[in-house]
Amino acid sequence: MKAKSRSDAQPWWRHGMVWLVISGPLIVVVASLASAVVAVRGADPVVSQPSDQEYQRPAVQGRNHAATAGGSALKP
Repeated sequence: MKAKSRSDAQPWWRHGMVWLVISGPLIVVVASLASAVVAVRGADPVVSQPSDQEYQRPAVQGRNHAATAGGSALKP
């Protein structure tokens, strides 16, 4: 078997293993940049605090309903 000399060696981009090693991190970087673009472009607007407490009413009603079991307690 003849050993390759330096002049017969292929350039680094001709080896499949190099692309296999480079492609993993490259795909992760591209995916993270795409995720960042989606997050920035699709960001919800900031909602200012309402002046009254009306926005908490459903949560308070739900909490009270869960605490009282709707007025009908189960008896053993």
